Formats: sequence, C-alpha cells, structure tokens
Amino acid sequence: MNTALLQQMGLGGLDAGYLVIGMIVLAVLVIILLILLILQMQKVNRLKTRLSRFTAGKDGSSLEEDIAKLFEDNEFLKDESEKNRKDIKTLYKKTESAYQKLGIVKYDAFNQMGGKLSFCLALLDENNNGFVMNSVHSTDGCYCYTKTIKNGECKLDLGKEEEKALEKALGNTGENPVVKEVTDRVKEDRKSR
Repeated sequence: MNTALLQQMGLGGLDAGYLVIGMIVLAVLVIILLILLILQMQKVNRLKTRLSRFTAGKDGSSLEEDIAKLFEDNEFLKDESEKNRKDIKTLYKKTESAYQKLGIVKYDAFNQMGGKLSFCLALLDENNNGFVMNSVHSTDGCYCYTKTIKNGECKLDLGKEEEKALEKALGNTGENPVVKEVTDRVKEDRKSR
C-alpha cells in the first residue's frame, strides 16, 4: 500500500497497518481529550454558578468593599479583645488587695448584757493580709481594737473570738462563681504567656 502521498511525506517504507493503528490511537486520544474538556467545562460552569450566587446583586467593587470591611471588623475585634484582656488583668491586680474574705463572730463580752452586742470582724485580701477588729460593748461604752494580719497570721496574741473570726475569714474564699471563672482564666492566660 505504498502510495505517492506516503512517498512524498517520507513514509513510503511504512506499512499501512502501522499507519491505521497510529490513526486509531490518535482518534482515541482525541476522544479522551474531548471528554476531559467537557468535564472541565462542567466544572467551570458550576464555579460560575456558585460565583454568581455569591455575588448576586453586587458588582465586583462593592464585593471588594464588603471583604475589606470584614477585615477591618476582624482587626477591630482583635484590638478590642486584647484591650479587654489587659483591662481584666488590671482589674484582677486591683482586686488582689481588696478585702475579699470576711469572718465575723458575735459574743457577749462580759456575760452581763445579753444580746451579744460585742463582735470580732476579720477582713482579709486575696493574700490573707488584713486586720481583725474587736468591738467590745459594755455598760460603760463601746471600745474597738484592731490587730494586723499578715499572710493569715497575727504577731500579737489573739483572743478566742478573734481567732474564730480569723478562721472564718480564712475558710471563706468569698468567691463568686463568675468571678472565680474569670480569675481562673486570667491565671491560665498568665501561665501560657
């Protein structure tokens, strides 16, 4: 099957069977490429549909403005979150020295008046520093005495009622569950940094 055409193309010595096989292979490759092209066109059409739904009613510039506003809002929220974190730390530091624990014991100082008008009051901060105040009520008047408490201890001898008031204050954490949760979060945040 040597034709003049094959001779002119320089394929005169080629067997026609090989030529037919080559054309079949090329035809199969063309069909595969057409199938891939159709699949790609379907994917592009789906993307166009999704994009048109996403941008429905908007032009490119307004969509870009919306995205820019979202980024600005995100930055604002990050800044506010950091500011709030700093404010919480500041508040936590300030409340450390505020009196948070209370212990009070009422008693009758001289067993003569009844009504337990005398009392001992212990006020402590988070670090168990504060004071014990003893108010003694008698028929002659009312007298108040204070003793300083450092780290839950007093350098001076405490009376029985003063010790009870101090024990109550040390046992009373004075923690509101919400305040405790925030405090725990701040402590965890301090550890993580």
